[in-house]
Amino acid sequence: MGVKQYLTFNFFVMAIKIDQEACIGCGACAAVCPAVFQLNEAGKAEVIKEDELECAKNGAESCPVQAIKID
Repeated sequence: MGVKQYLTFNFFVMAIKIDQEACIGCGACAAVCPAVFQLNEAGKAEVIKEDELECAKNGAESCPVQAIKID
């Protein structure tokens, strides 16, 4: 009897939400994690990519008004 091998893939789909009314446009998130966040033309944070979980978490934690939520 042979041993069966299984491949396991862990996919984490995250959703990053930025409360545009709460955002003060300080740029902390973009400074900490430019791979995920940038400031838009209105001077508010926006998401440019959602596949860098640790970076996104660090950017969210840097927000002084807690306008960024990661689900």
